[in-house]
Amino acid sequence: MTALLTIERLEAFYGASQILHGIDLSVARGEQVALIGRNGMGKTTLLRTLMGLVADCRGRIAVAGRDIRGLAPERIARAGVALVPEGRGVFGSLSVVENLVMAARPAVDGRRHWTLERIFSLFPRLAERRDHGGHQLSGGEQQMLTIGRALMTNPDLVLIDEATEGLAPLVAREIWRTLGVIRDEGVATVVVDKDFRSLARIVDRAVLLSKGRVVFDGAPAELAAQRGLLEHHLGV
Repeated sequence: MTALLTIERLEAFYGASQILHGIDLSVARGEQVALIGRNGMGKTTLLRTLMGLVADCRGRIAVAGRDIRGLAPERIARAGVALVPEGRGVFGSLSVVENLVMAARPAVDGRRHWTLERIFSLFPRLAERRDHGGHQLSGGEQQMLTIGRALMTNPDLVLIDEATEGLAPLVAREIWRTLGVIRDEGVATVVVDKDFRSLARIVDRAVLLSKGRVVFDGAPAELAAQRGLLEHHLGV
């Protein structure tokens, strides 16, 4: 498969502290990759670095062959990358519709596959609450809104940080279903979540980070079979 995202020898720093140590990773078009590891291992930093939110970084980051390292976040977004951040970042004073419409734009190639109507079809609960303010939504509804907002940019790649953190089991299952739909639509995704078993059922690959380094990159079933590795790095 052709690589959409290419990361080579990526290092990232917060002040004097180095968080990422020579990350090499690629994601193909339409591929779904789980990014896993204990807290503090560099997962969020990696996503933030890819999105241009970590200023001090070195190495190569390319999307569709174009080097994006060092670009402003808005330029990276216009290159086809969308972020669903931890904490969601919903605008509480805006309605559901306003939160979605403000992000709407065509894809890099001009397509508008993800529309307001399509998002409401994907998340019927949001359609029911379309005129409610962001601050009036439950945590699960806010997560649906944040994913919908990312899709409204018609991205080629979506980065999702803590996909189901703090969500009730029924809502979490809805998010897993949604990730399956996104994958079926050919949108590449990198998903961070603590629920490895649920991730393993839907993703193509699992990438395990430990202290800012990749210690495993391969099929989820292969990782699941390595009980010692899972217990050491995930405690499962």
